[in-house]
Order: sequence, then structure tokens, then C-alpha cells
Amino acid sequence: ISGLHMGMLAGFVYGALRMALVAAQGIGMICGWPVHKIAAGAAIAAASAYLWLSGGGVATERAFVMVAVMLGAILADRRAISLRTVALAATIILILSPESLISPGFQMSFAATIALILTYGPWSRLAPRLPFWLRPLLMLLVSSFVAAMATSPLAAAHFNRMAQYGLLANLLAVPVMGTLVMPAGVIAALLAPIGLAGPALWIMGLGTDWMLRVAEFVAGLDGAVTAVAAPPAPVLPLMGFGAVAAVLCWRRDLAASRPGPLAVGLVAGLLMLAGSAALWLTAARPQILIAAEGEAVGLMTPSGRAVSKPSGGSFIVRTWLLEDGDTATQEESAARPAWQGDRRDRQAVVTADWQVLHFTGKGSGRRALAACRPNRIVVASEPIEGLPEVPPCLAFDPRRLRQSGAVSIDMKTEGPRITAASGRRPAPN
Repeated sequence: ISGLHMGMLAGFVYGALRMALVAAQGIGMICGWPVHKIAAGAAIAAASAYLWLSGGGVATERAFVMVAVMLGAILADRRAISLRTVALAATIILILSPESLISPGFQMSFAATIALILTYGPWSRLAPRLPFWLRPLLMLLVSSFVAAMATSPLAAAHFNRMAQYGLLANLLAVPVMGTLVMPAGVIAALLAPIGLAGPALWIMGLGTDWMLRVAEFVAGLDGAVTAVAAPPAPVLPLMGFGAVAAVLCWRRDLAASRPGPLAVGLVAGLLMLAGSAALWLTAARPQILIAAEGEAVGLMTPSGRAVSKPSGGSFIVRTWLLEDGDTATQEESAARPAWQGDRRDRQAVVTADWQVLHFTGKGSGRRALAACRPNRIVVASEPIEGLPEVPPCLAFDPRRLRQSGAVSIDMKTEGPRITAASGRRPAPN
């Protein structure tokens, strides 16, 4: 359940009830009532019921807080759409669940909301000059484009994927969601106690069927998804701080008569954004990856990462390829030229001086011990017994990997540089 769905539900309840109350005022039934506040209170109640029905996941709680804060601003006679409202919603969410700061949902939701609020001012000045029939279409087009531009870098960083036709999908699906699915859902909920929800649910089903067909169509287009390599750790913090500094300084710079220090902040924010992009584009993926149980080894080659086995460790291998920005399957990756030998005893050349060997199956520890020689990286899926205190090779087995977790290795002039998932290098024996 996204903020869009929660916003559509609350918006429909708010708009429908306010129109009904205004009509009642027009015939003299409830003169003097603050109909906009009554409608806002009812919309908050509807959103609360939606939150309760959904089970109250973190993403739904975030959407509810944002909607409740904006409707609360109406009750308090404040601007509902403003950066202060977004800041208040973010503060409430971070107090309730501070860990959500690093979640994709939090980052993408607030990035899209802030971008749309920044677009609201120029749009409100432009919209009155447009034909009335063109405004809804252009508003959907602009809002979808702005939200996509704001969230695409975050989606690529977290999921290593970029959807090329998200704008097309939104243009086809969002109007149906807003005009059929959410209104029909509200009407069905109101009619369900008296057993008359059937027609509304039928209309709701038509809308959801259309959305599924749109998703299937767009996903089937050539180039619908582009793989993106995982960014280095500093990229997202740089991107976040740079975007916040640029937005705040730019907004205040527009209102300031002497914008000197604000211009410096704006430039600093833009430089951080440029730095994060440069860092991401120039980042290199690890040359060798070793799974946490020794069940898979991946070697980076000119044609992409080649894994040691076409099966086994499939989840780990999928993650490696995903973070490489590689769309190949494990079988396709294993077919790349790099590894040689029997399916249980695999070997590959890393540099002119170094080799990597991967032993699996019964007796793999014994075979790995026999192959342990200088300038070799030896990986076994069974414990390697009998290694000397300082082994001649660089050895990894389940017992040693248990201390370090998964391992990445980059070959440097001074030798292999090991990075462990736990931050600790495996013990030598």
C-alpha cells in the first residue's frame, strides 16, 4: 500500500464529502458549518480505517502519517501542501521507527513528495492558462515525470534496476486507479454491511484487471528494465545531503534579498550531487566474490562475472549479478569463459601470477589441501583439515568463512586485498 493509494482514498472521501456538504449548504440545511474541516476529519477517519484493515505495515504507516499531517493542516488552518508539512511527517515517522530512514520506501516516498511540492507552485501558476480539458492529462504527465526523476536514482541504488517505461505505465494505470478502483473500493466498504457491495467490487475488479494487463504489457516491452550496478556506500548519503542542501538553499534563495550564503549552500549541494554521480559511475565491482558457505565463487571477466558452477548458491549468485548490473542467469554466467576443470574441481586464472580454485562435494576439503600452494586462492565447501599455521595459499572454507561471512577480493600490486562482510578477515587456519 503506497502513499498514492492512501492519498487517493483520503482524497476521494474528502472531496466527495465536501461536495455533499456544500450541496447541503446550498439548500440551507447546514448553514455556517466548516465543511472543509468536517470533510478533512472524515478523511482522516477513513485513512485510519484503511491503516487498520491493511495490518499496519511500515510503508502503510508512513503513508498514513503523511496523509494525516496534511489533513491535520486543514483542520489547523495551515497550508496542507508545504515542505513544513513533509518535515513534520518525516519527524513523526523517524520518532516512531528511526530505522526507516535507510529503507527504500522512506527515501523514495519523501523524495517524490518533496519533488511534487516543489513542482506545485509553478504548476498552479501555469494551469489557469491551459484549456480545462488538457489540465488533468498534463498534470498526470508532469507529476509522473517529476516523481520518476526523483525516485529513479534511489530505486536504482536499492534494487539495481531502472524501469524505462514507468511514465507510460503511470499514464495508463493511474487514471483508472483514481477514477475506478479507489472510489469503487470506498463505495463497496460503505455498502458491504447491507450486502450490496457486489456491483462496486465488480467495477473495482475491472480496474485492477486493467492495471495487471498494463503491467504485463509494459514489462514485456523491449528494454523495459535496465540493470544498474550497486553504488559505493558514500553515494546515497552524498546524494541525500546534496539534494536537501540544494532544495532548502534554493527555496530560501528565491525569497531572500541578499542570497550570498544561500548561494554557497546551493552550490555545495549541487557539488555533492555531482560527486555522488561521479563516484557511482566510476565505481568498480570486486574482482572475486566468495559465498559465505563456500558454495559459489564469482570472477569478474571482460564479458561479466563468471561463476564457478551453473547451479547451487542460486540466491547468492543472483544477488551478485544483480549488484553487478548484470541481467544474466546463473547458467549464463557460468558459461562465460573463465573456469575450467571437472564440475567439482574448478579453476580459473585471475592474473598472470594468481589462480583461484573452487572445490565442492564430498572430499573437497582434502582436495583443497592438496592444491594449497603459493599464489593460489583455494575455496572449499568442506572444512580444510591439516592446514599449517601459515598456509602457503589463501584458503577459505565454511569454518573460516563463518568468522568473516562472504568475502570479496581485489588483486592489487602488493597482493590480494580482502574485504569481509563482517569486517573481519578470516583466520589463517
